[in-house]
Amino acid sequence: MAVATLAVVTDLLMFPLVWVLVPVMGYKSGLDVGLVLSIFLAIVITGYIFAGKIWETRMRAIAKITVLAAFVMTFTVMVEAAALRDWTAWIKEQYTGTTPTSAFEWYVVESMYLYAEKFVVIAGALVVTFIGLYIGSMFK
Repeated sequence: MAVATLAVVTDLLMFPLVWVLVPVMGYKSGLDVGLVLSIFLAIVITGYIFAGKIWETRMRAIAKITVLAAFVMTFTVMVEAAALRDWTAWIKEQYTGTTPTSAFEWYVVESMYLYAEKFVVIAGALVVTFIGLYIGSMFK
């Protein structure tokens, strides 16, 4: 559970950090600092989440299912991005900023778009899954 939480929190943090840091620090430094910061902050947050005891069994089960569902959806996004041949062409079409000049800079731009897609999927999954499970558990 903690590892899945760590993965989900890392992806949620990676999107805003990389999108803010790449324009400020450049492609290489912005990506590296964003990745390291998101992992470190996710570790701290995960440690905080699991430090205390969960007081209600129902909420604990809902939290576990919600995080694992978001983790599976993240994995699905990654598989989808790897399987689609036109993913990078679409990103190059959509990119409106300064045109990257090297393959690595295009990699960073494509990664930023992938982080954005994962962020939207995870945020939506967490909200919808938690609310749905909570409402569903009230019917019992």
